[in-house]
Amino acid sequence: MEFILNPYALTLIFSSLLVGGLSIYIGLKLEDSVRWIAFTMLASSIWGFFYGVELTAQTLEDMLFWVKLQYIGLVLAPSCWLVFALKYTAYDTSKKPWLYPLIFILPFLTYLIVLTNSWHNLHYKDSWLIADGPFPILGIEKGIWYPVLVIYSYFFYFLGTLVLWNRFQYANIHFKLQTRLLIIGGFFPLVINVLYQLSWLKPFQGLDMTPFSFLFSYFLISIAILKFNLLNLKPVARDKILEAMTRGVLIFDNQNKIVDFNATSKNFCAQPDKIRIGQASELIFSHRPEIEKLIKERKNHTIQSRIALDGEERILRVEAVQINDSKTLALGVLLLMDDITEQIKTNEQLKNQTVELQQLNDLKDKFFSIISHDLKGPVFGVKELIHLTQSGVISKEEFLDMLPEVSKNMEHVALLLENLLAWTSSQLRGEYLQPQVVDLAKLLNSQKNLLDRIAIEKSITIELHGFEDAWAFADKNMLELIVRNLISNALKFSNPDSKVLVTNEIQGDNLKLCVRDFGTGISEENLYKLNNGISFTTRGQANETGTGLGLVLVREYILKNGGTMTVDSKLGEGSKFCVTIPKAAESVTTLIT
Repeated sequence: MEFILNPYALTLIFSSLLVGGLSIYIGLKLEDSVRWIAFTMLASSIWGFFYGVELTAQTLEDMLFWVKLQYIGLVLAPSCWLVFALKYTAYDTSKKPWLYPLIFILPFLTYLIVLTNSWHNLHYKDSWLIADGPFPILGIEKGIWYPVLVIYSYFFYFLGTLVLWNRFQYANIHFKLQTRLLIIGGFFPLVINVLYQLSWLKPFQGLDMTPFSFLFSYFLISIAILKFNLLNLKPVARDKILEAMTRGVLIFDNQNKIVDFNATSKNFCAQPDKIRIGQASELIFSHRPEIEKLIKERKNHTIQSRIALDGEERILRVEAVQINDSKTLALGVLLLMDDITEQIKTNEQLKNQTVELQQLNDLKDKFFSIISHDLKGPVFGVKELIHLTQSGVISKEEFLDMLPEVSKNMEHVALLLENLLAWTSSQLRGEYLQPQVVDLAKLLNSQKNLLDRIAIEKSITIELHGFEDAWAFADKNMLELIVRNLISNALKFSNPDSKVLVTNEIQGDNLKLCVRDFGTGISEENLYKLNNGISFTTRGQANETGTGLGLVLVREYILKNGGTMTVDSKLGEGSKFCVTIPKAAESVTTLIT
């Protein structure tokens, strides 16, 4: 082959090499959608380079050989442009997987026709050498497929440009500038090519100026990409980042990939090395699906997320801010993160203190209410009785007749005081638990003896069953109060001439102690209060009063000793209270006995 250089050929060859090199560099530097503009530029540079070589050829055969190589870029450039436009505008092709392959069918078919043109002459019907100018130029007569190439090339360029314009016509000024540069870069060569096809611009009777215009346009675009961050989201988000640099900042584009971040953001990530330009959000937050969902929702929203940092769980507030310009145009997501662990702890502490203060206030109110109503009456009654006796208003015989009733009231006051002091101590400073091995038979007989007088007065029998060789491991004082309150409560609501059954059975590692009466029973409303630890009081069969503290203490003491309490009751049939308490170990039981 003989090559003779000329200014036109040299211009094309060197500018094509420059644009081709820039295209490769940009393709390696940028990600995903923007990479396709580099492919478009590379295809144009291939076209321009081999067209420049064609202009140095001296024979028709040499020119046709270089034509086949330049058509690699010529047929691919329009398709690459359309794919770039679709990807850059985030066109959803998830339901159209065939779209991108379809775009390249016509270029592939056209190139096959060009390669085999000598067999069918579909693309070039005829070709010859034009030697009238300063250097030889290829002259052609168009075949029937040549207009097909022109039509689909124009269509792809126009369609890609339309997609870009529709997407960014309402965009931020930075994106408008980018879009205008892209459209100008695409349209300028098209105008030159139209003039060439119409034979209005054909120097030397056949020189195609289109490759020159493509290379000029894409050379300017490549410089803009490298120098001014063209096609980058940074210009839109930079102001927002500067306003919030004390928080972790991550900027994601419409493909959910990082385009910018600040150093603080790495402090809120378990794997800070993953935070880098071009990294997908799903890789950064693979273990934090709530944050990944926040990014994909494209909404202004704030969530809390727990994350382990340096072996300690931290609570993050993650705020997503949609980056858009107007209407429905979404350009990306601004993610703001800050550590609110201490703030949450402080709020919880304040909330707990508020609850505790309210409980103490309620305790104070109930404390004084009990003293006022339940202690004041019996104590003042005894005081008045003594005064009347001393004054002679009541005789000695009348005083002795009243003593049984006074004694009954004093027993009620004594039990009330015991419960009141125990409950107050438990609520104000906590109860110190002293578990030990307890002989239940001895404890139950002791409590039965204390309460037998009240039972005899009401003609009620207290029966104990199953306490032989029964040893519990619990706090003895608490257990006494539990038993005394349950039996006293059963006596209070039992019918005269009935009985109270106190039974015990072994259930695994626990003892189940039940107190059953055959009295008035408990209503559904009061059963609900009992099961939820709510204090209430009702009058007994003999109009006995109460404070409601007894069963509250029973429940609390049972829980402290690792047991449970259940209540079964029916109105008019009686009630059954069952508690479980830990059983003493066999070795301990044997040692004691």
